Amino acid sequence: MPLLRKGAEANLYLEDWHGYRVVVKRRVCKTYRLEALDTKLRSFRTIHEAQIMHEAKRSGVPTPTIYMVDPKEYTIVMEYIVGRRLKEALEETSGEYRDNLCKLAGSQIALLHQNHIIHGDLTTSNMILTDEEKIFFIDFGLSYYSIELEDLGVDLHLMKRALNSTHFLHADKCFEQVVAGYKKFAGAKKASDVIQKVSEIERRGRYFVER
Repeated sequence: MPLLRKGAEANLYLEDWHGYRVVVKRRVCKTYRLEALDTKLRSFRTIHEAQIMHEAKRSGVPTPTIYMVDPKEYTIVMEYIVGRRLKEALEETSGEYRDNLCKLAGSQIALLHQNHIIHGDLTTSNMILTDEEKIFFIDFGLSYYSIELEDLGVDLHLMKRALNSTHFLHADKCFEQVVAGYKKFAGAKKASDVIQKVSEIERRGRYFVER
């Protein structure tokens, strides 16, 4: 199978599966862990990721359709999304269209949070823009459920950091639009609390760096 991406926890392969073009995500063995613990963790994380992707889709956030989960082989077979990463799309567009993409991403982050889903790795590399102008969220390997304001803030802070590191020329404007989209679905009060938490997390980071 052609290797799409090699990750710290899993490898992604492109394959034809019963007439469908699919991505096969297979979690890799970690030799530094005890074998029994390693197999248990990989099996649990495989099942958990598939479940949370399904819940994200139910919440209204586009995610790849899950075709099969094999916890014994630590494998998820999922829909291959044709499109380009939001990372490239934001660099290749400008003005109102780029603003609208960021607003859309922000609204979908809010939908995740409204359904208590923390993505855990919110970057523009983990969002796929299709020709139909849908943004699919991928790679839920670090995701979990939480209603804690701290977790919501950390999730959105990761998105802000990703914009600053990858799209630094227009990161501030992009994040403003992400926040605008977030407010639309989360509500002004909830969004204000989360953004305040993001600022608090940033201050903490600067404090530790200065020390």
